[in-house]
Amino acid sequence: MFDKHRAIADNVSMMKRELPGTYHDFLAQLKALHARLQRALVQHHRETAIESMSAVAHEGEGEGDTQYAIDVDADRILTEFCEEWGREVPFVLVSEGISDTGERVFPVGADSHTARFRMIVDPIDGTRGLMYDKRSAWILTGVAPNNGDGTNLQDIEVALQTEIPTTKQDRYDVQWAVREQGAAGERRDLNSGEATSLALRPSSSTTFLHGFATVSNFFPGGKALIAEIEDELFTAIVGEAKPGKAQIYTDQYISTGGQLNELMVGHDRFICDIRSLVHARLLGGRDVPLCVRPYDLCTELIAREAGCVVVHPDGSPLTDPLDTKTNMSWVGHANCHLCARVQPLFEEILRHHRLI
Repeated sequence: MFDKHRAIADNVSMMKRELPGTYHDFLAQLKALHARLQRALVQHHRETAIESMSAVAHEGEGEGDTQYAIDVDADRILTEFCEEWGREVPFVLVSEGISDTGERVFPVGADSHTARFRMIVDPIDGTRGLMYDKRSAWILTGVAPNNGDGTNLQDIEVALQTEIPTTKQDRYDVQWAVREQGAAGERRDLNSGEATSLALRPSSSTTFLHGFATVSNFFPGGKALIAEIEDELFTAIVGEAKPGKAQIYTDQYISTGGQLNELMVGHDRFICDIRSLVHARLLGGRDVPLCVRPYDLCTELIAREAGCVVVHPDGSPLTDPLDTKTNMSWVGHANCHLCARVQPLFEEILRHHRLI
């Protein structure tokens, strides 16, 4: 089922525009952007008190995410970099906080219809964990040919994610992928810049037993239903809980890029985030709490190229538009064999709860 969906998505993508230049050129630019962002954020993080970083800078109206003080510097650096790159080639930037629409064309005055590509960026994915110095955040970027408003996540051809470490870390990871050319990574020393190769090896297990599997349940709103679905899924995979035994472990990492990393490096076997489906059913789509957006999943290409399966909860490819407003749900399996076992059970449970 999943090979068929991917083949359809790839064939559609092949009929669309191609990226200008080489993939090497794009990776070089993205790495330069990430290095600039990371360097400034790490320095700011080390020099600023937690209370200052976690101060609300902009609450936002409607469905916009809250911006904290640490976010503001990232947006400024991103804009400056895009102004420089825009002098070489016109493109559309998609990122929250840069405009009311979530889009901005570079250079100023260029036509979005004739721009050569679209770049979607989340400068800090995992702000809440980073600003309290609890856990790393990630810089996420995906680049796709400019197919107008119809450009979607399946069109992304180059993706890069870079870890923003906590203050006690002196190393960080960088991971990237080019469509149909595989994924790669490296671990860098924060002080010397020295890099060593980082193997992306997802788990080969076909069960959750004695491993990490997570159903995201971060914030108030729908937690009871999500927990019920989680219990049903885990029971279907490993059976009823045994007295005195811990059979499955869960990890609520409040960063979608961080969750993808956990799948890619073999830490986690299954991760899903179905909050948008739950909120849609319980709230009818009105006053929905914060959910995953396309910029949070703009590096899912890396996980797929590394061998993971990343899909919608109904098993279809992630074809959501490159925007800042679409609420998404997703499922990540460490490998296709685990997916073949778990996905049908998961879909059955979701249908039972009228979520798909």
